[in-house]
Amino acid sequence: MVATIVPFGSEAYFSSLLLLNKYNPLLLLFFASLGNILGSVFNWICGYYAAYFMKKKWFPISQKRINKATLFFLKYGKWSLLLSWVPLIGDPITFVAGTLRYPILPFLFLVSIGKILRYLMIYLLIINFQEILMLLN
Repeated sequence: MVATIVPFGSEAYFSSLLLLNKYNPLLLLFFASLGNILGSVFNWICGYYAAYFMKKKWFPISQKRINKATLFFLKYGKWSLLLSWVPLIGDPITFVAGTLRYPILPFLFLVSIGKILRYLMIYLLIINFQEILMLLN
């Protein structure tokens, strides 16, 4: 749920590590995706068990956002999980999937597609950016 409060942190960190050229880019892609997928699983678990906590003032996702994400999830169904990578709406969608008791295996599959594709796009942009820079030098 940190991404709801401070979006784009993992993308900047991933991009920075790629640009350093010190680490295996495929391992960076793998672990960045895995970390984000596990974060969504945590949100799903919180949603699954946290009906009591949703009404608390300190809860990190507002009731308004939960209601909006619930309507979005009910309207677009499981396919909305492909947008779990989108800042500000991704965390509420994965949380709502837990509150609605959406099964974990299809959840994992759809969330993984979205998260991996996001980091793959960043990876390809960075690699192409580096190639352009090399051509200009």
